Amino acid sequence: MADLFQSAGLESEAPRPLADRLRPKALSEVVGQDHLISETGPLGRMLAQHRLSSVILWGPPGVGKTTIARLLAGEAGLEFDAISAVFSGVADLKKAFDRARARRASGKGTLLFVDEIHRFNRAQQDGFLPVAEEGIITLVGATTENPSFELNAALLSRCQVLVLKRLDAEAMEKLMARAEALEDKPLPLTADAREGLIAMADGDGRYLLNLAEEIFALAPEQPLEPADLAGALQRRAPVYDKDREEHYNLISALHKSVRGSDPDAALYWLARMLGAGEDPLYLARRIVRMANEDIGLADPGAVHAALAAKDVYDFLGSPEGELALAQAVVHLACAPKSNAVYKAWKAAQRSAKETGSLMPPKHILNAPTKLMKGEGYGKGYEYDHDAEGGVSGQDYFPDEMKDRPVFYQPKDGGREAQLKERLETWRALRRERRGGS
Repeated sequence: MADLFQSAGLESEAPRPLADRLRPKALSEVVGQDHLISETGPLGRMLAQHRLSSVILWGPPGVGKTTIARLLAGEAGLEFDAISAVFSGVADLKKAFDRARARRASGKGTLLFVDEIHRFNRAQQDGFLPVAEEGIITLVGATTENPSFELNAALLSRCQVLVLKRLDAEAMEKLMARAEALEDKPLPLTADAREGLIAMADGDGRYLLNLAEEIFALAPEQPLEPADLAGALQRRAPVYDKDREEHYNLISALHKSVRGSDPDAALYWLARMLGAGEDPLYLARRIVRMANEDIGLADPGAVHAALAAKDVYDFLGSPEGELALAQAVVHLACAPKSNAVYKAWKAAQRSAKETGSLMPPKHILNAPTKLMKGEGYGKGYEYDHDAEGGVSGQDYFPDEMKDRPVFYQPKDGGREAQLKERLETWRALRRERRGGS
């Protein structure tokens, strides 16, 4: 039997992954999350006051959520119990709660760590409320998704949401230094390759240590250069889920970069999204929206450039067609900006909803029958093409609307500067014909 356990690698001295061997033994050893665990951070303050409330740890993969939960239990004197929402159901929750009740009866508290807590449905999330409120468990949930969208409001109201940061280069360097100290040798990488390894890990400390372990196992005779590193390791795709928060974060960054007239930042976010596998036609639709929402009549050619980019992509596909999307993004970012039509349309919609079913003034109604002519339909209408300057100055709003709203107010830049001057002349003419009102 012993031989079977040994062959399965289950003996106490079985090799463990580098990331597991380097797992922190105290909160002070956790890297990159000082804003939470320092003396002035929320977790540091809780432990100093000998109290630990239920919390939700929200952050990307590999930044220490599980490790922090385990260390919190130890430092708070609680029994650590863990379940994963990926593999657990109602029966597993009930067993965990029963274990916690039994511990409480013997005077021992429980920290229940729930990994991927957002994967529990609403009813399952509600199941945590009574046991947490009774003090049977201290709940520590971990999620990579935005709690505002994925967790019940009732659960959120009873937990403090703590945001873990993506590990920066300084934190990643600390992890590599610890790995080198444990292995008692430096990573066989040049300085540039070392930076490349950090970039590959994309803020995930666990993944960085897994890559480092592979490099130690390679044991090259000479330090690897960046090109050698790329060949020796299979780089994973960037963390990106097209129906989750990261998708919305990046498209927001792209849209606001265009709106802010920064073509360089806009190209960067476009490249990030395309590189992560975003649907190019989704991006094309969003670019068309930007042209209408943020540029409008300041540059009427912007929407045509956006539509042309979509057609080019349809025709060429990737990767050649992606250049057309990039060209459209640069066009829009460099164009004069105006949301005047966007604001005018919103204001017109509100006014139309408020005024209900008012009829147009009779002078602009057609009168195809004698009855309608007798009712005054079309009476007094002036054909604008026959008027001086091509504008008669007649009123086109319902008679019951005493105030004549001004929805469209062009900006002073781009083509709208000319439109603004023209509209001021026409609006003055209409006011004059109404008697100055």
